[in-house]
Amino acid sequence: MLLMSTTGRRTLIMSGAILTALAVTASACASSQTAQEQTVRVITHDSFALTESLVEEFQAESGITVEFIPAGDAGEVVNRAVLASGNPDGDVLFGVDTTLLSRAIDADVFDPYVADAPLDTDLVAAGEGVVTPIDDGDVCINIDDVWFAERGLEAPATLDDLLDPAYADLLVVQNPATSSPGLAFLLATIARYGDDWRDYWASLRDNGVMVVNGWSEAYLAEFTAGGGEGDRPLVVSYATSPPAEIVYAADPKPEAPSTSVMLDGCFRQVEFAGVLRGTDNVDTARAVVDWLVSPRVQADIPLSMFVFPARRDTPLPEEFQRFALRPTDPMTLDADVIAENRATWVEQWTQTVLR
Repeated sequence: MLLMSTTGRRTLIMSGAILTALAVTASACASSQTAQEQTVRVITHDSFALTESLVEEFQAESGITVEFIPAGDAGEVVNRAVLASGNPDGDVLFGVDTTLLSRAIDADVFDPYVADAPLDTDLVAAGEGVVTPIDDGDVCINIDDVWFAERGLEAPATLDDLLDPAYADLLVVQNPATSSPGLAFLLATIARYGDDWRDYWASLRDNGVMVVNGWSEAYLAEFTAGGGEGDRPLVVSYATSPPAEIVYAADPKPEAPSTSVMLDGCFRQVEFAGVLRGTDNVDTARAVVDWLVSPRVQADIPLSMFVFPARRDTPLPEEFQRFALRPTDPMTLDADVIAENRATWVEQWTQTVLR
């Protein structure tokens, strides 16, 4: 039984595109008193979303028109920024995370700026003094509980369980070369299995793992609880995905989500916003980054993007308090280790899984 409507779940992903259209319209209708440099273009991943009224309020209060430009999965967004380093097609980039930040820093993508706000100090440190943390969450295996219950099959509880023939052809993951959660899941397996991680993935391949390019395709199209016609009841997503079911379900809303999270093997991600090096709008770009960590925006983040706000003093909505999980011991890797090995690991993964 699907408890989350297709339309509702797609609304979450398409909100960024809707906001872009609104911002472009607002820009076109702005009075001649608004100077060109007062338009800030924010390149985002496709899952970026904020309540429209917040954008309208900021534009009215600041005189800055914000134009959001969805550019694919986080991996695609960073690839685009790297290719345009120093000559960006935007002013701010939102959505680079801990799995991809070192690549962007190595390519000199950002003009260093950290907003002056009461942010979690660990998250600030993860930004290496170059970008500002906006939110964080944990990439985990999500489980369609109804699918497993209907078949009398116990759901997997550990990464090792995923190799059991009982779960053959049930898991869909994202390609780490093109997807941020896909890369996070790869890093989780490397953190867990060390030098044996390629053997683990060879076993996943032999057990029928499906690989797609990005989160939207994996969750919305292939996951049995994602609202499409998928036949995979296990998907790489986030520990905060289940609350989305409640928020986007039609009335009467269910008492609890129909999906759960496998807390073994989760990988913690921090998402950042950064001022793009080469922008002519440095001051207004910084103002937009400041706005993203303002109390109103931070309070909007949980139910707009289903991640945790970087300001830890932000009140969480009831759905998060009841259903959003925080793994107590998530997988992590040092940023320097990721930077040194990421390209090699992705190439080795490709040779192992997609051969």
